[in-house]
Amino acid sequence: TDCGGCLRPVMAAVPPSSAAGGPEPPPPPLQYSLLLQHLVGEQRRPRAWDPAALGGIPSPPKSEEQKMVERAMESCAFKAALACVGGFVLGGAFGVFTAGIDTNVGFDPKDPYRTPTAKEVLKDMGQRGISYAKNFAIVGAMFSCTECVVESYRGKSDWKNSVISGCITGGAIGFRAGLKAGVIGCGGFAAFSAAIDYYLR
Repeated sequence: TDCGGCLRPVMAAVPPSSAAGGPEPPPPPLQYSLLLQHLVGEQRRPRAWDPAALGGIPSPPKSEEQKMVERAMESCAFKAALACVGGFVLGGAFGVFTAGIDTNVGFDPKDPYRTPTAKEVLKDMGQRGISYAKNFAIVGAMFSCTECVVESYRGKSDWKNSVISGCITGGAIGFRAGLKAGVIGCGGFAAFSAAIDYYLR
């Protein structure tokens, strides 16, 4: 009687746990790249921001006066007026700055060797600042109003609005000096508007 020989066939008859329907092996670990796709990648699902769900105070419905003010602020007239004021301030500052670094401010052609007084220099700086302010205000109002009208007509807000309004504004300003100047002004202002829009976006 060999006990070792008796146990050997019994142990061989017992199937492994996986073949007998036992627990399956654990799944492979989640890859880091797939996890990033769900967190910050293309498969990320944005969550809707609901202040009421977080215990916030819901905003009350807007009154007719508030709606009227919002419509007035979104109108083309308000945008043109705002651009006019901004252009006036910016143009005035630019004119005073350029006059401050210009050596010919207060220069008298009748007496070129006379040193201008501080009053004369300030007077010329003020005149140049007012002149630049007017020009910048007109250009700003024209561009803003034209862009608003074009955007309302097209129903889109993209770079084409700036290009079209820039061409119209530059052409209208340049046509005072002739057809060629108007075409050059249209192309130059359109290119400048496209560059500024591309930089801001």
